[in-house]
Amino acid sequence: MTRHRGSHLIASSALLMIGICATGFVGGYRLNLTPSEPLGLWQIVRLDRPVASGDLVFVCPPVTSQFEEARRRGYLHFGLCRDWTAPLIKTVVALPGQRIDTGSQVMIDGRPLDSSHLRTADGEGRAIEPFAGGIVPSGHLFLHSPYASSYDSRYFGPVPDKGLLGLARPVLTFDP
Repeated sequence: MTRHRGSHLIASSALLMIGICATGFVGGYRLNLTPSEPLGLWQIVRLDRPVASGDLVFVCPPVTSQFEEARRRGYLHFGLCRDWTAPLIKTVVALPGQRIDTGSQVMIDGRPLDSSHLRTADGEGRAIEPFAGGIVPSGHLFLHSPYASSYDSRYFGPVPDKGLLGLARPVLTFDP
C-alpha cells in the first residue's frame, strides 16, 4: 500500500512541475542560466513601442551557420526559438543606420562602447572572429552584454529585429 501511495505522490509531483513549467512558458517566463545577465527567472514583456537603444531584450538568434557553430561550441543553450536554441538576453546598443567599428573594442558612431573589449579566443582557447564592422542595416539590432565573455554582436554582428520577443524583465535573479 505504501509503495502505491509513493507512486501517486511521484506522479502528482511530476504533473505539478509540468503544469508550473507550462504556465511559466505561456506567461513569458524564462530561466537565464548564462552569466551574460543575472541568473534566475526573467519575464518577456511585450514591447508596445519601437525598440530603443538601451533596451534589455529577449531575441531569438537567426538560423544561420554561424549560430549553428555557436551552439556546437556551447555558447547557446537549448530553448524554444526556431532552431531549438534559447533566446538571448542582451542590451540593444545600436539601431539601423548607426556605424559599428571594431578594433580592440567596439565603437558606435565613433564613441567607445563600455565593456566591449574584443577577444580573439573563447574560454576553451578556440579562435573567435569579431564582427568586421559596418552600418547596422534596416531591420537589424546590434546587441551587447557587459559580461567580458558574452557571445554578442561583437562577434555575430547585427541580428534581424524579427527575432525580437520583447523586453527582458528580471523577476527573481541573482548576480553571483
